[in-house]
Amino acid sequence: MNVRALVLPLVAVLLAISGCSLFDSGDAAAPAPVERTTLRVGVGGPIDTAPLRIAAAAGKFREAGLNVTLVDLGTEDGLARLGSGQLDVTFASDVSLFRAANAGTALQLQGEAYTSGNNTIALVTLPNSDYTEPTAKKSPKIAVDDLDDIGALTARSVLATAGVDAAKIHFVAKPFARMPDALQAGDADAALMVEPYITRAEKELGAQILADGSSGATLDFPASGYATTGAFARDNPRTLAVFRRVLVQAQQTAADPAIVRDALPTFSDIDPTTAALISLGTYPTTLSGIRLQRVADLMHTSGLLPSRLDVQAMLPDENQP
Repeated sequence: MNVRALVLPLVAVLLAISGCSLFDSGDAAAPAPVERTTLRVGVGGPIDTAPLRIAAAAGKFREAGLNVTLVDLGTEDGLARLGSGQLDVTFASDVSLFRAANAGTALQLQGEAYTSGNNTIALVTLPNSDYTEPTAKKSPKIAVDDLDDIGALTARSVLATAGVDAAKIHFVAKPFARMPDALQAGDADAALMVEPYITRAEKELGAQILADGSSGATLDFPASGYATTGAFARDNPRTLAVFRRVLVQAQQTAADPAIVRDALPTFSDIDPTTAALISLGTYPTTLSGIRLQRVADLMHTSGLLPSRLDVQAMLPDENQP
């Protein structure tokens, strides 16, 4: 018997079964390290950014190998600080992000932060107001926090859907905290508020909701997100992939509203009673170009964008079709 003839086929079969070769050590290649281990992230509204704040406080980014420093923006423009290099990633309203992108700022979206829900954004009036129906005034004065942001976009859409001529709406810029004063002074017929200002106005002044901002074209409307510059995204793809992964996990945890309500008083001026009463929206766990395109398209049809913006082009590579 030819032993060599029997042994060689047997070796070939064993190698095929094991998936190895004589020249393969069997060790998988180690993943490439992140480009950097630190990120400066601008955060805004505590409700919108609650999952990110909770995850950072719990050390979730640190466990993933990132040292994330949260920079509270307050009234500052996160996009301006992003452009000047003071931030690596920033929170902003989707309207602000898309307006900047349409104007030529190269941005890459890193995650959706918040989506509106029932009465999380609403037109509010005082109890003695004669403005009891959206169509009760043909040329209403509406207080918004910014003349070119999501408040004005939402108010215009809701009132137009109700039958008000959008061209006859007069917008008055007021910080959320000063909107009740504007209503009391007669400087505005209604105010487009968000939580927790809606609940505070209801508790302290008996304010009433004239119209839910999460309705019609703005039903379950994407409100805000996180972005970085195109240059930073090109230079740090692995770092940002880790950031997005932890952010998604944080958003998933926030599906339990009790977690958000319990945490809000720890990093904001929202007291436990108000936190228990506020209306909450949802925290998306995916970055959807289709969903976000709703915002850009409404901005275009409303005149906030001179041309249609392709939101899909602003997404990371793994979100591209």
